[in-house]
Amino acid sequence: MNEDDPAAETEELTGNLQDSSEGPTIDFYGGRGMSAVPILFFIVWAIFQTAFLRISSERGLVLGILIGLIAGMFFVKGSWRGYASTIFEGMTQPVAVTAIVAWVWAGMFAETLQAGQFVGGLLWFAEAAGVTGTLVPAITFVLAALLATGIGTGYGTTIAFVSLFFPAGLVLGANPVLLFGAILSGAIFGDNLAPVSDTTIVSAVTQDSDIGGVVASRFKYAIVAAVVAILGYIAAGSVMPGADIVADAGDILSDESNPVGLIHLLSMGVVIITAVSGRHIVEAISWGIVVAVGANLVLGLAPAGEMLTFEAPNNAPGADLLGGLPIVETFEPAPDTSAAVTGSLVEGAAGFFTLSILVLFIIAAAQIMIRGGAFQAVLDWSLKWLATSVRRAELVMVGSAALINATITINTAAEVAIGPYISKVGERFNINGYRRANILDAQTSALGYIFPWSGGVLVGYTTMQELPADFEFFTDAMVINPIDVVPYVFHGWVLVAVFVLAAITGFGREYTIDRESTEVSRV
Repeated sequence: MNEDDPAAETEELTGNLQDSSEGPTIDFYGGRGMSAVPILFFIVWAIFQTAFLRISSERGLVLGILIGLIAGMFFVKGSWRGYASTIFEGMTQPVAVTAIVAWVWAGMFAETLQAGQFVGGLLWFAEAAGVTGTLVPAITFVLAALLATGIGTGYGTTIAFVSLFFPAGLVLGANPVLLFGAILSGAIFGDNLAPVSDTTIVSAVTQDSDIGGVVASRFKYAIVAAVVAILGYIAAGSVMPGADIVADAGDILSDESNPVGLIHLLSMGVVIITAVSGRHIVEAISWGIVVAVGANLVLGLAPAGEMLTFEAPNNAPGADLLGGLPIVETFEPAPDTSAAVTGSLVEGAAGFFTLSILVLFIIAAAQIMIRGGAFQAVLDWSLKWLATSVRRAELVMVGSAALINATITINTAAEVAIGPYISKVGERFNINGYRRANILDAQTSALGYIFPWSGGVLVGYTTMQELPADFEFFTDAMVINPIDVVPYVFHGWVLVAVFVLAAITGFGREYTIDRESTEVSRV
């Protein structure tokens, strides 16, 4: 990836798509549609596991996609070698690897802030400002939207807010499911509107439009959805009960509050400023980690051993020499003890390993769908039979983007896959690039945080699973099942509804001639 040039980065992403569409094909018994067997099997498995059995296990989902991949192999005509090679081809897609790297970096950053008592700082501020549980979801949505817009990554925002704001919000009396939905909504807003967001860049480039013009033209849709979402969170927050916390909330506030923890607003500010200045998000978060670790040590918020500890047996070759270091602990070997590397930095990175494997296999299944032709068959059919007028063409663009997001977990990957089709449908009716880019990005940004098997929801769920180990009051029962949050991602649902209404009524519709005259001159 080119770290300094967003356009070059996008060219790599879209170039990868072209390589995929031009590669070898796989023939299936029963026709092109059978190449969708792995991903359809996984979706049914995910719904069965999470909705009907209420089991929120990432390892179970990994098994589901693995069985789906194996089942799809039996429908392949001839040698299975091409099918197996496509699995590896899909797992090495740059968009999937990029998302995983961002998760790991964001996980280390969030855990370091948590070790540095940032949650305590937030609780102190909320208590001093008189923030109540009713308003917490709405405030959380606004803050998450601002952070996501600043740093350009909804995934990173989700990790940071679930690690830090979620436990604080529960203590203040917010409803857990509503609060999780507010965090995901804020991530959607940033992914949709941030000029440095991957989805913004991909939507602009695949529709042959400039990024500045795309962002300016989509603001009216995003702000309408955001206002409705804020009102929704205020209304729902006033009627939905807070978390059932066994301990007294007043005691928790008294024990956990620490105004010094607010120093980590500086750490988050460093990430935002660095990202907005045009640096790669990995570089921006790395600087945030450096500042956070320095603040923890200098201000005594967290000792070095809390962030990184080597736990080694005392008979190890270097135990005597290194045992005095603050990040090395030795122990007497025993049957119930084992060596390990622990600390917030390790936990932050390791928490996403299972999810990373899951996402790689899902992208592999999507690649088989592309190579087998099911993806193209659906697009060809909709182009021939559904997109027969401007209004129906825009509704098809909304629906097809939603369909692809249901099958490809990473929203950027889904956008790369569907982008050329959206361009083809739009150009057929002279719909300009800004309009096409806005329809494309709104659906991928929103639904990437709504479907319970989507990357945005799973990364938040994964982060939440670590909270019982970090906070005494946080029990396993407070971890939200991904299926439960679906109705409460208000901004996402409203954003989808806004574009459905816009397609039906023609609100904001612009044709190619509009772009060539008014829009381009304005930008």
